[in-house]
Amino acid sequence: MDILVIIPAYNEEATIRNTVMNLIKTCPYDYIVINDGSTDRTRDILEKNHFHYLDLPVNLGIGGAMQTGYRYALRKGYQYAIQLDADGQHDPKDLEKLVAEIKQSGSDMVIGSRFVEKTNYKGSPFRRMGILYFYYLLYFLSGVKITDPTSGYRIVNRNVMREFTNYYPVDYPEVEVIAKLAKKGYKIKEIKVEMNARQGGRSSITPLKSLYYMTKVTFTSLIRSIF
Repeated sequence: MDILVIIPAYNEEATIRNTVMNLIKTCPYDYIVINDGSTDRTRDILEKNHFHYLDLPVNLGIGGAMQTGYRYALRKGYQYAIQLDADGQHDPKDLEKLVAEIKQSGSDMVIGSRFVEKTNYKGSPFRRMGILYFYYLLYFLSGVKITDPTSGYRIVNRNVMREFTNYYPVDYPEVEVIAKLAKKGYKIKEIKVEMNARQGGRSSITPLKSLYYMTKVTFTSLIRSIF
């Protein structure tokens, strides 16, 4: 199998079992859960169910967890790697669409989008405004039009994996990595996917963190576009 599904997980005891079981039932791909220093029962659930996982001794954040997954995928010889969130928002039924698109189009990254076509997604006005803001920021910085730049549901090829093993943003990486890849000439494409509401737990992004997110990503992306 040349495809690896990477599932970053931090304190996802409410959802991790269902997420992995749904993936196993839906797709034939290999997977690895990156237990990102969880302090709840996430590790116990992974061990009890004999799921495939790597255990990080401390919490590195989404960037560190995903970079760990990409390094694992590259070392094991996988040609493609897919991020699948542990909270149940990403529907494994769309994995086949992502795989087919990256193979047929020759893209380096394919993003599962809630907005490139009409979907059932209903987000808050504030969240939609934030996504629209990053759409224009990316277009300004790199000239690419990505309707759902904050979507973490994405597949990358081996060339992009190499990029990510060298550098991956520590937190809120979705927008920044698109800008970086676009600047280097990588081909990025979007396709329609459906996304669910969180199946359990709480989002780590509060209104205050959202403001920090927008400021941090804007500043970092502007700096990296210059140097």
